Amino acid sequence: MKKTIVFTFFIFFYVNCFSQNIDINLLKDININRNKNLDKSFKFITNTATPLSFAIPLGVFATGLIRKEKELINKGYVTGASVILAASITTTLKYVINRKRPYLSYPEIDKQAKEGSPSFPSGHTTVAFAAATSLSLNFPKAYVIVPAYIWAGSVAYSRMHLGVHYPSDVLAGIVIGVGSSFLCYKAQNWFINKK
Repeated sequence: MKKTIVFTFFIFFYVNCFSQNIDINLLKDININRNKNLDKSFKFITNTATPLSFAIPLGVFATGLIRKEKELINKGYVTGASVILAASITTTLKYVINRKRPYLSYPEIDKQAKEGSPSFPSGHTTVAFAAATSLSLNFPKAYVIVPAYIWAGSVAYSRMHLGVHYPSDVLAGIVIGVGSSFLCYKAQNWFINKK
């Protein structure tokens, strides 16, 4: 039993070190070798994450009110709940894990955006994917899904391009955003079917 615990510890340690090397090497490839002419574009994209993530559910909700469509109002609620749940999980994890931003640990990373909170997971990526996924689940049409995920993916990439997140921060943000949206969507369906 003792050997199994020691072996498991060494495997965990090795995988963790290997993963960190991949993480920082991928970030260096993206950030250091980036096309600097795109910095302004990616700053713009990154700055759309929070406003659009909250504007999307408000827009769906407001459209439902104007049209007096209860189903659309509910979709606005669910999309809003997805974004709020995802943001809450991410904010909590940021301060529990308290991972330093990559530019603080690796001076060669060229930081192009202002950030004050810890790094893991990426909040911008989380809310962008929560909004995109919820919108896609509620309106499953290609003309909704494709632009929603192009935007969310661009936000995710921008966080690495600008040097403020590791790839693992972004990946965790995607998982939390998508997971929160699926959870809220399933909860809505369960509640509606229970009536």
